[in-house]
Amino acid sequence: MERVPLTPEGFKKMQEELDHLVKVARPENIKAIEEARAHGDLSENAEYHAAKERQSFIEGRINELQAKISRADVIDASRVMNKDKIAFGATVTVLDIDKDEESTYKLVGTEEADVKGGKISIVSPIGKALIGKKVGDEVTVNAPARKISYEVMDISY
Repeated sequence: MERVPLTPEGFKKMQEELDHLVKVARPENIKAIEEARAHGDLSENAEYHAAKERQSFIEGRINELQAKISRADVIDASRVMNKDKIAFGATVTVLDIDKDEESTYKLVGTEEADVKGGKISIVSPIGKALIGKKVGDEVTVNAPARKISYEVMDISY
């Protein structure tokens, strides 16, 4: 069974979503199904069909989260011994050498990746290129649009 690497924050967020689905969303949806049933003929009852669809989504998401949580490998980046090298959980500031633009990324697992939120997966091209590097190192990433050369400016945990 494949382990799912997560930061403590990502694990907590996943647990909170599961808790919300089980304690709030599921009971609310059960009430919606009961109310829709009370309206009579189920074959033409749009509210009932929508609530049943929502129930299917909620149960599927609960199962998915439970599976991921059971396989979670929570990695606390603050316990990394060698803090001068980039590893899982590091927040890294890089300089795009060609464009002279800085970007900051946090290296996370695929389940937490959110490029717009500044979180990139350790298995992404940039993530793979940065692992093990130090401040001052240069890396070249073969991105779909172009080859990007970065200089590592800062690493924090």
